[in-house]
Amino acid sequence: MTLEMESKADTVLQDDSYPKIWPTVRKYVETFDKASMAAVILCMVCMTLMVSLQVFWRYVLNSSIDSADEVSRLFFIWAIFLAIPHGIKYTVHVGIDILVMALNPRNKKFLFRVVSAASAILMAAVFYAAWVATLDKWQELMPTLPISAGIYYIAILICAAHSFIHLVLHAWLGPHIWIGRLP
Repeated sequence: MTLEMESKADTVLQDDSYPKIWPTVRKYVETFDKASMAAVILCMVCMTLMVSLQVFWRYVLNSSIDSADEVSRLFFIWAIFLAIPHGIKYTVHVGIDILVMALNPRNKKFLFRVVSAASAILMAAVFYAAWVATLDKWQELMPTLPISAGIYYIAILICAAHSFIHLVLHAWLGPHIWIGRLP
């Protein structure tokens, strides 16, 4: 990013049109984002280690780690669901925008806010469904580990809540609130 782009981004972020509470909210959300990103990295490292250990055990020691598939799947699912809100934050999700691109900037911004609000409502519904599923599955144990199968759904709860926060911020403040703010 060039210096000119950075100063332009700072101008957008410090615009007086944002509410006075925005810098405080941004600080807390960015702190949570950093913790979430660290958890994603940790999950990916653990998944990679588990798969590598399983390969070593299987092909070098002619044995197997019984729970390797389940543990690596658990880390993979957690990494994916913890990463989704980061894509929402920077609006890097996959979309078909051929019609949106034909709109003028003001209408694009309005549509972005409406879709963000509708998506936040959807995330609230996902959170509720994940809550019900977590409670339903909590009594079940994983086949090879003495851990509740409900732990898979906790990642969905965190994803839905974290995504909800970013979607509400987008609906409230518009699409440019994170310009110039890299993860």
